Amino acid sequence: MKDATKRDYTLDKIRNIGIIAHIDAGKTTTTERILFYTGKTYKIGDIDEGTTQMDWMAQERERGITIVSAATTAFWKDHRINIIDTPGHVDFTAEVERSLRVLDGGITVLDAEEGVQSQSETVWRQADKYKVPRICFINKMDKLGADFLATVKSIEDRLGANSAIMTLPIGSEQTFKGVVDLLNMKSLVWGSDQLGAKFEVLDEIPKEMAKQVEEYRHKLVEKIAENDDHLMEKYLNNQEISVEELKTGLRKAVIAYKLVPIYAGSSLRNKGVQPLLDAVVDYLPSPLDVGAVKGINPKTQGEEERKPDNNEPFSGLAFKIQIDPHVGKLTYFRVYSGKVASGSYIHNSIKNSTERVGRILLMHANHREEIKEAFAGEIVALVGLKDTGTGDTLCDDKTPIVLEQITFPEPVISLAIEPKTKADQEKLGLALRRLSEEDPTFSIKINHETGQTIISGMGELQLEIMVDRMKREFGVLANIGAPQVAYKETIKEKAEGEGKYIRQSGGRGQYGHCFLRVEPKPRGEGFEFIDAIKGGAIPSEFISSIQKGVKETMENGILMGYPMVDMDVTVYDGSFHEVDSSDIAFKIAASQALQAATKKAKLTLLEPIMKVEVTTPSEYMGDVIGDLSSKRAQIMGTQERGKATIILAMVPLAELSGYATTLRSMSQGRASYYMEPSHYEEVPQGVQAQMLAKSTFTGRVE
Repeated sequence: MKDATKRDYTLDKIRNIGIIAHIDAGKTTTTERILFYTGKTYKIGDIDEGTTQMDWMAQERERGITIVSAATTAFWKDHRINIIDTPGHVDFTAEVERSLRVLDGGITVLDAEEGVQSQSETVWRQADKYKVPRICFINKMDKLGADFLATVKSIEDRLGANSAIMTLPIGSEQTFKGVVDLLNMKSLVWGSDQLGAKFEVLDEIPKEMAKQVEEYRHKLVEKIAENDDHLMEKYLNNQEISVEELKTGLRKAVIAYKLVPIYAGSSLRNKGVQPLLDAVVDYLPSPLDVGAVKGINPKTQGEEERKPDNNEPFSGLAFKIQIDPHVGKLTYFRVYSGKVASGSYIHNSIKNSTERVGRILLMHANHREEIKEAFAGEIVALVGLKDTGTGDTLCDDKTPIVLEQITFPEPVISLAIEPKTKADQEKLGLALRRLSEEDPTFSIKINHETGQTIISGMGELQLEIMVDRMKREFGVLANIGAPQVAYKETIKEKAEGEGKYIRQSGGRGQYGHCFLRVEPKPRGEGFEFIDAIKGGAIPSEFISSIQKGVKETMENGILMGYPMVDMDVTVYDGSFHEVDSSDIAFKIAASQALQAATKKAKLTLLEPIMKVEVTTPSEYMGDVIGDLSSKRAQIMGTQERGKATIILAMVPLAELSGYATTLRSMSQGRASYYMEPSHYEEVPQGVQAQMLAKSTFTGRVE
């Protein structure tokens, strides 16, 4: 086996790939098999026994799910493969988002019985956003109800992918024993070796499959030829196209994002993983295929690019922060161009600061080996960076560049948290700060009215795990309140308001006066502050105080104390006093003006709407739909899959508290559901009126 610290891999021999899928499709099991077959581990890890390499956190092993994306390096057929195993649970969507941002290719794992599920669709769209070429692996071919062709059809219908079937399964459910490789027209059969490391390659194809194999081989050749003029010409003239030509054509089509190769197997039973590894090497792009990365020069604001070359100026992206008990803060990092050495100084172009690289580590899940230098195209972890956060660009200070940052969804659920004892008070702040550095979707806010600390995230599971980690990793014991929905406030109309703050109290007084105009923006467009002061009605040094007053008031809410979003605020007039005007006076005047304007602009409340997918035996379908309708749900449609019905609906998060229990009791424990945040929508007036009646919020004006 090759030594990972040796640098005899040229860029075309490197693959940076991620494994993405719905929860429970078998990502981590597939990664474990890859590590075993590439000689990285000598024993196959098992999720049910809690012995996996990639799920190394205590919480991951207990729950049998992946929480943080783990990075590792493996070697196959003289290629170096950097793999990131990502979580499937929607609460940890940030882990998937940031991993896809730095990967060159992906393997999407699907369950052969379930087909394309909601989260498979979400991660597929995330991969589309970053233009990541990918391969599909239809896993669990040995599972009851496994249906290879139905799953391929759902890939085409629900994901809109142009599929290229590369292998056909031999048998299914208990009879699944191998696959037919359509390109080479050979049967690969696993059986004699329990661990699946050895398999037989047979020239003959099972007789009962001959016709099907012929048909799908023909379709495959046609699809590859369609994407290459030279091959198309040969195909139309009935000339023989060699396997090498087909492979080259397919590689081009995959990298150009036109075809998605599809493989079948069963990771848990150790069948079908080696052809998948061959496909990673044969069809997924190397850093050279991906080409130059584009960014903005912070000095000139012009667009620049960096080629994947060790001689280019150094640039890279920090995509993940991890707090490690042994070495402190680890910054996972993708090098796009140039090279970086341990002990050197590098420039953070987002924070405009200089950082010193203490050590460079090559990661294998949570084991690590130290290296002296990292080169273009590699994924490594840096130790010793103090200010760098997720999405920051690190570069050479002489040739600065800012690469595209990573955007994360807004949190939709929050909890109040308080330390159990005085001694925990200090530690709580530190633990929360550390955890929010690691996860950009986990945010902390202090409610100044109640003095409470509020933590927010993507779902209850994420918050539960954060509280558990505080206890285990930081020794902090805390009490938590009931989960609260993250509502937002906004306005529906354009309006203007005036704020005047005058205080005379012997000696120097206070004077601030401004006029603000508020205007609604489309959903999800955020907030913009516009300075439209003409003729020096308010001196420019006070504009930032007005902006600060507006921002603080928006954060604390006006209607019911929830943050305000989706609006423009323009300061267009006002007056000042030569002596008495001050920053604080204008800040308070801005707060008063904003309250006056928004109260005329039809304040309203927004709530998070969840995309819910319920899988239920058909006999309970009526009950489930009836119950969802009582929760203000919008039923989007139903699909049949085997004996089950899948109900798709949009439901307000506020109505879903305790839904798991309701669903279980309604279906004798046989139905399951999955949800993910979709968008924000206005709360119906009747519901708003009830909420206002119960609210104790008294919007303050200083």
